[in-house]
Amino acid sequence: MRSWPTRLVLLAGAVASIVFLRDQLPDVPAMWASATHASPGWLVVVVIAEWLSMGMFARLQRRLLFTGGVRMPLRRAFAVTYAGNALSTTLPAGPAVSVVYSFRQFRRVGASARLATAVVLLGGVITTTAYTAVGLVALLSDPRSREPAAVSLVALVAGIATLALLSGLPRPRAALTAVTRRALRLALRRPRAARLIRQLRDGRGVFDLGRGDWGVLATFAVLNWLFDILSLAAATKAVGIDVAFYEVTLVYFAAQAAGSLLPLLPGGLGALDGSMVAGLVAFGAGPASAGAATGLYRLVSYWAVLALGWLAWLVLRAGETPGHTIRPRLAAGVRAIGEGFAYYSYTTPYAALPTAATCPTPEPPDAH
Repeated sequence: MRSWPTRLVLLAGAVASIVFLRDQLPDVPAMWASATHASPGWLVVVVIAEWLSMGMFARLQRRLLFTGGVRMPLRRAFAVTYAGNALSTTLPAGPAVSVVYSFRQFRRVGASARLATAVVLLGGVITTTAYTAVGLVALLSDPRSREPAAVSLVALVAGIATLALLSGLPRPRAALTAVTRRALRLALRRPRAARLIRQLRDGRGVFDLGRGDWGVLATFAVLNWLFDILSLAAATKAVGIDVAFYEVTLVYFAAQAAGSLLPLLPGGLGALDGSMVAGLVAFGAGPASAGAATGLYRLVSYWAVLALGWLAWLVLRAGETPGHTIRPRLAAGVRAIGEGFAYYSYTTPYAALPTAATCPTPEPPDAH
């Protein structure tokens, strides 16, 4: 985790770059015009795809709990997923807070400490593996990156195959065992690594996972990422950007990397948005259209999901029965969020709303 002085230096550099490159940034009124003329049908796809993405992760964790002998209602699983996401993307040390929160929620539905810990750890491993696989497929799909990605993949597979063959011979197996033990001893000297290794060891045997379970879990993990990418792709289509799905995927991964490397603000704000716009422009989109697509996608994938997450947190905090209260409250929250965005806000990574001189004020709805 970067220190606050480092973050401030990075933030100052980002602000300075915006000041010096302001003439090259997308025109805000043009972005606003592009966004307000977006295709309604594609905007519906943006929302549905993001909802499905969150749903896949909720189902993955619910399935892991089920294989450990604990049943969690689907509505509660959704609420925990949204609430955990809100904590992760808004609070200082948010990911760690989110992990603790999810652990406690799993305990409240009857999971043991071992099972709750194993669900958090294995869920993270599965989603990270799926993330890597989707990114690799995108690289192999792009003619410009296909060859180096293929060479790297072949080298990795060859290395694994070589280790597998050597492990069958007495001397190489002894050498590999010695290296592994040495690496394990070094890892155990680090408190965080030692704690993680103990948790993985203690979590063994809490699941009863068959081949079918692994297939379902892998499907949920892959769809979690694909639906999120589809949401971005739909946002590009909504404003008339014509890019291939694998190109959108590469833009998505590049933006995620930028948001992780430069966590200046919660949710990767600034770094992620700017990288996404730059990536779309690199693939041929106009700056205004790229900014509009990014703004629409982030409006749904970050701000709307964030609002629903805090609403879910409040409902769970109140200790009410999820099956009877979360659904109507989330529905009411969605309506409130939609009305608020329709009248007051449109967020872009570069500037505030255009002034009243450049945008007409919406008329209030007729009274019924």
